[in-house]
Amino acid sequence: MMENSQGQKPIWIAGPCAIESEEQVWATARQLYEEVQCYGLCLDYFRAGVWKPRSHPDSFPGLGEQALPWLAEIQSELGFQVCVEVLNPEHVALCEQYGIKTVWIGARTGVNPVEVQKLADAVSHKPFTVLVKNPLVADLKLWIGNIERFLQAGVHQVMAVHRGFPDNKENVLRNAPCWEIPIALKVYYPEIPILCDPSHLCGQTTYIPQMAQIALTYGFDGLMTECHADPQNALSDAAQQLTPAQWATMASQLKCPTNAPDRELVRQRALLENVDHQLSQLLWQRMQIVDEIARIKREHLLPVVQPQQWQKVVERYHQPEHDELYRHFLDQFLPLLHQYSVLRQQDDKPHLES
Repeated sequence: MMENSQGQKPIWIAGPCAIESEEQVWATARQLYEEVQCYGLCLDYFRAGVWKPRSHPDSFPGLGEQALPWLAEIQSELGFQVCVEVLNPEHVALCEQYGIKTVWIGARTGVNPVEVQKLADAVSHKPFTVLVKNPLVADLKLWIGNIERFLQAGVHQVMAVHRGFPDNKENVLRNAPCWEIPIALKVYYPEIPILCDPSHLCGQTTYIPQMAQIALTYGFDGLMTECHADPQNALSDAAQQLTPAQWATMASQLKCPTNAPDRELVRQRALLENVDHQLSQLLWQRMQIVDEIARIKREHLLPVVQPQQWQKVVERYHQPEHDELYRHFLDQFLPLLHQYSVLRQQDDKPHLES
């Protein structure tokens, strides 16, 4: 694993979304321990959800204080620094009681400055490390404000965690990356480590290595990733949790840029790679929707080609702010898109030679 642009090893955080049982959390911790030994990695923090602020009342809420002794034992026996999410000062007090000195502030808590201030007061001038996730809303000032509450409280180490922002638009990722926001935060506070949470950013494991590499290329200082010994049977966020073996393989293969003069070019290429990746997925999704439209048309004996409907598609793509070169590109691209959409709707699709 290469060092980041500041000559430091990336900060690795991994562990289950939620603690479901003593057996589950120990299995995950032991597997991670074995993997880091095998690959020569260093797991800086073992993350685990104890109190889970879930969107739906029937979702798994976590085991609460019951899980803290298990984490204390893992911290003692395996040497991992344990990190948990806290929602109120009572949680902070319990963590302190069990010797857990690293906590994170979740995205839901981050939208309420009053609650964030209560947590800042609870850790004030105590030997805590605090990770501040971006709030649910894409508001840089709010995120900075949350961080500054802990800095002003005398917390000896504060880190930021980027997990993306909820987006109502259809997207292949769970959350919109909005990379410009964490990059602006890094410019504003260059001395504060900023990590990426690719698990919540992606929502499924397929995209995690891609987003993790983009984050490190942008100059992020590390990753906070969800891992589970048996992800398929996880009680929360099953689709976005890697196995410890998958996490270690990914971590060993990721690369960090080291040439400072090329930073801006590297950032723009990483952004382009991200767009291309999503574009390829969205185009494939479009073709799958076309297949479903074809089925409906066949059932109702509707014509394959419907010029008025296609004209609406063309109008959606053409916008007044597009420059002449881009409009020329659309003039070439859209007929090709239409051609292959029509081909997919034919009963006897042509066989294309490779």
